[in-house]
Amino acid sequence: MNGFLRNSVSRRAVLGAGVATAGMLAMPSILRSQDRSIKVGVYGGYFKDSFDKNIFPEFTKASGIAVESIAEPTGEAWLVQLEQAARAGQAPADLSMMSQTSTLKGQETELWTPLDPAKVANYDDLLPHFVSKYEDGRVAGIGAVAWYITLVSNTDAYPEAPDSWAALWDPANADKLGLLALVSNSFLLEVTAKTFMGGTDALDTEEGLLKAFEKLAEVKPNVRLWYRDEAQFEQALKSGEIPMGQYYHDVTGLAAADGHPVRSTFPKEGGIQDSGNWVLSKASGKVEEAHVFVDYMSQPEIQKLMSLKVGTAPTLKRSALDMTDEEFASVSSEIEPIIPRYDLYTSKSDWLNQKWTELIVG
Repeated sequence: MNGFLRNSVSRRAVLGAGVATAGMLAMPSILRSQDRSIKVGVYGGYFKDSFDKNIFPEFTKASGIAVESIAEPTGEAWLVQLEQAARAGQAPADLSMMSQTSTLKGQETELWTPLDPAKVANYDDLLPHFVSKYEDGRVAGIGAVAWYITLVSNTDAYPEAPDSWAALWDPANADKLGLLALVSNSFLLEVTAKTFMGGTDALDTEEGLLKAFEKLAEVKPNVRLWYRDEAQFEQALKSGEIPMGQYYHDVTGLAAADGHPVRSTFPKEGGIQDSGNWVLSKASGKVEEAHVFVDYMSQPEIQKLMSLKVGTAPTLKRSALDMTDEEFASVSSEIEPIIPRYDLYTSKSDWLNQKWTELIVG
């Protein structure tokens, strides 16, 4: 379990502005098969290890296609590498797990070969927000993995679980919170809009965004730590030093199962659901193999396997899954999630970061 907690940072650091961790650029591991193969880029550390052990061998067994798995570097570095390589007609990986924001940025340069929904048997069972499309409707990416950020609390400090994100604003929680430090990985503007402004559509205008910033600024007296280091907050949550905040549902659940006095709560407004897509480099010649892979990974039994072995939330509708309530609750929730406004982090990134520094963490 400790290995999971230690390395869970790696898989998500890839999506944010994290610093590269040791082992992220480990040598690829190759699963031998016949002459058909595909290179797949995945988040490093525990995440890649789990796929290499539990997922890729099963795919090779089922399809006869060997997988060469490649640990992706952090942040947008992988997107930049793929773009530079594609200009030279090369693909460091055929398929890659790509953050939603980087998927959108790649669409600007037509970096992704469109995926054919007709070749993905369970396409209609995918939740709509797990399909990223070009403006003309072509499918640029299909949901690979998802996870939740939820409202977490120390059970010694809070015998009763909070039921709303509004708890972050409660004056009773002064100097008690740990919140993620970046506008682009905390998604607290979306939380504010869903909790107090009727939904994330309120962020469509600059006026709405400024109102959300003003409301979010009211939470500042309650914040003990704006954290970039997940392990730092996790330890403080376990000890009760920082007894409430936002954190990853899967890691919190593992800590609770290990006997720590912590809980993860899906607030009535929903947990924050972040995710990554499968995207196919336009420089790749492995279009057929890529579709076989995405089709396989989108099957209900494989989604279940990933949930149980890797800790990810399924990308398919609940009704399509053969999971017990307990299995499903360990990684997901039927409460409608808060979906991050990834479009804003591509179109208004500089402005959002500036306001975030001025009004929230400055």
